[in-house]
Amino acid sequence: MSSTPQVLAAGRGAVKRSWRPSWHRHLYGSDLAWAIAFIVPYVAVLVAFALFPIAYGFWMARSPSLYAQLFTNDEYWSAVVSTVLYVGIGVNATMFLALLLSGFFMRTSRWVKALLVISMLPWALPAQTAFISFHWMMIYWGFLNSLLEKLFGIHGPDWLSHYWLALGANIVASTWKTMPFWTLIFLAGGMAIPEDLYDAADVDGATGSRRFVHLVVPLLGNLYLVCTLLATIWMIGDFNTPDLVSGGAPVDSTKVLATLGVEYLVEQGNPGLGVAVVMTALPVLIPLGILLIRRMQTREVQL
Repeated sequence: MSSTPQVLAAGRGAVKRSWRPSWHRHLYGSDLAWAIAFIVPYVAVLVAFALFPIAYGFWMARSPSLYAQLFTNDEYWSAVVSTVLYVGIGVNATMFLALLLSGFFMRTSRWVKALLVISMLPWALPAQTAFISFHWMMIYWGFLNSLLEKLFGIHGPDWLSHYWLALGANIVASTWKTMPFWTLIFLAGGMAIPEDLYDAADVDGATGSRRFVHLVVPLLGNLYLVCTLLATIWMIGDFNTPDLVSGGAPVDSTKVLATLGVEYLVEQGNPGLGVAVVMTALPVLIPLGILLIRRMQTREVQL
């Protein structure tokens, strides 16, 4: 009977000792010192280049008067509409074409593999150089108009003087630049599908395009959604393409939130208003980020 309190006391002591963090139980002396030495630089960089800028941005855009000024500004709402069109059309067009190209590049012919290497060139080129080239091709009288006149004998339009042509140029340039990357992602996903499923599809008579539509596409459904969410987040913050291709033409109508925020920040010298423009995208970016993280944790495939 006298041993019972001792056992209980030992049990309570064991419970207290088990509360120590798991990483701390296995690290002693020099190991603990090395762990701290490796963690401290990472934490310092994270605080200096991620947490502090975000917190400082919230502080700069804390005044409600900034948002009242934005919401009564027609230029802001024009940028919102252009952003929705630019991102909505651009992301869906890029993902769909990349998925189709990944099916084409799954062929085993040597010339197809050579085309795959060539198709990666737009992604490898510097973005600024490529987008400036797009801009100079579309100015009046530029390469596109000269080509139309020599080949078809017609006079091309002033591409940057029409809203839909200028917005379409931004979308085409963004798709041209980013589609090789997403094509490679989908190609890797398709190649990761077990060979047994391809053999079963061949036995059932599903070959070529039928195998791609009925086997590959359903299995890549979750990957397609994850890539779409990630591309949407990236494209909402895209500054280079709208700024260098159309430059906001015509009459600043194709400006997006990213370019409008930088204009307020740099050209007009109003950093609070510029940061507030970016902050208005958070109600969209935060749910997209949460959904992206949740979809990345999905490991099961439903056919």
